Amino acid sequence: MPDPQVVASLHESTPTRRHLWWAAVKWPMYAVAVMPVLLAAGWRFGAGLPVSRVHLAGFLLAAVLLLAWENLANDVFDARTGVDGEAKPHSLVALTGAAASVALWSNACLLLGLALMLTLALTSSLQVFWLVLGCCGLGYLYQGPPFRLAYRGLGEPLCWLAFGPLATAAGLMVLDPQAHGTAIPWRPALELGSGPALATSLVLFCSHFHQVASDAAHGKRSPVVRLGTGRAAALVPWFIALTLALEWAPVLAGHWPLTALATVVALPAGSGLIRLLRLHHRQPERITDSKFLALRFQTLNGLALSLGLALAPWSPQLLRP
Repeated sequence: MPDPQVVASLHESTPTRRHLWWAAVKWPMYAVAVMPVLLAAGWRFGAGLPVSRVHLAGFLLAAVLLLAWENLANDVFDARTGVDGEAKPHSLVALTGAAASVALWSNACLLLGLALMLTLALTSSLQVFWLVLGCCGLGYLYQGPPFRLAYRGLGEPLCWLAFGPLATAAGLMVLDPQAHGTAIPWRPALELGSGPALATSLVLFCSHFHQVASDAAHGKRSPVVRLGTGRAAALVPWFIALTLALEWAPVLAGHWPLTALATVVALPAGSGLIRLLRLHHRQPERITDSKFLALRFQTLNGLALSLGLALAPWSPQLLRP
């Protein structure tokens, strides 16, 4: 028998439910899923290396399917623990009251995504599949029972590992027509993926601010719960500064072109996020959309870096792979 609190969204008015369904789809969040391979494509193109367009399209689709699995599974797991409650009326479980169906769709997305990744790996390098499987494992450790490492405040490091070195290495290899039998490119994956993955972790970090009370009540010790909203808000400028430092350091070292500095276009979104949380971190109703400001920073930053790397042949400083 479903918990009435968990399915409360079933009883909302039609306009409200339409808005909640729009929020439940989380379509802007899929920028997180596609960014590693877009970065890999920009890096390879700028370096004059071949990029398989078929593998790029396939990886993009598979990444979207796997993030859909993660989002749907998280809704199911959160409904079981009750942590969502009134703080997340846009949960698909809350909107449908059918946790079993949401779980079924979640598993279908996982199987389809992994099947597509395996197909891509068999035509590039089998290591691509193992890297992606590692990302999925980290995704399950994040929220899945019995681990639920997000409840211990470890979600952000897991997010960085999955969307940083692991996914970026997979992206670099899947786009390489000659990747079969080659070693995993950890060094370029770390250099390329570290900054953007930190911006992705910032999105997760900011998603906790408006639900501190609910998280604490259900034993979810997110970093914001542990630190308090004031000290957590004070960390946001460091997230942004370190993201840009990790991306600008290779430019200063001559490894990346000057056009990679185009990530400066993300600064207005970053400064807006800093200002919002500094002024209103104690007011959950004012900062509900802080994760979307963080997502805007992440998306603009990643796209600008991808384009900046791709423009290397026309930049004053050529890219050196």
